[in-house]
Amino acid sequence: MNPMATRFADVVLFQPRKFADERGSFYESFNNRAFHAAIGKPEGYYHFVQDNHSTSKLGVVRGLHYQIEQAQGKLVRVVSGEVVDVVVDMRRSSVSFGQHEMYTLSAINGRMLWVPPGFAHGFMALSDKVEFLYKTTDFWAPQHERTLLWNDPALNIAWPNTHTPIVNDKDKAGQLLVQADTYL
Repeated sequence: MNPMATRFADVVLFQPRKFADERGSFYESFNNRAFHAAIGKPEGYYHFVQDNHSTSKLGVVRGLHYQIEQAQGKLVRVVSGEVVDVVVDMRRSSVSFGQHEMYTLSAINGRMLWVPPGFAHGFMALSDKVEFLYKTTDFWAPQHERTLLWNDPALNIAWPNTHTPIVNDKDKAGQLLVQADTYL
């Protein structure tokens, strides 16, 4: 797990070392010691309690989701297909509050993204079928879940316009940043 810097000090993009030969390939998709070293926390600081697996078809937008209590850290990756992944800083006390960054995650590049507690998260499927895995540091708490409007003009997220967005009713009803409950 080779860490790569992002615009947010707490968000880390990981590029795994892949080993390939005529048989196929191998890479270590998670290492607790390497993960904690990369995010600057002592080993065991975060405990993953749940794994989630979603599938999406081309153009599906999921998010931007976060929890205001029982905030979840998420280590996310794509095992089939490709997405553009977005994080938004929802920490009211942060100098980067309301700012976002986008990343391309795919089965081919194998990249993983650490989305710490306090960030909204979402993605758009860029391939016919996407399988997306999440490791979370807390359980889903529907009473604390919030949705930030995926296309809020104040966020100015440059979602790819090559596909018609497919957004469910919950995500269409997301809050604007100026109205949204924030973390911390």
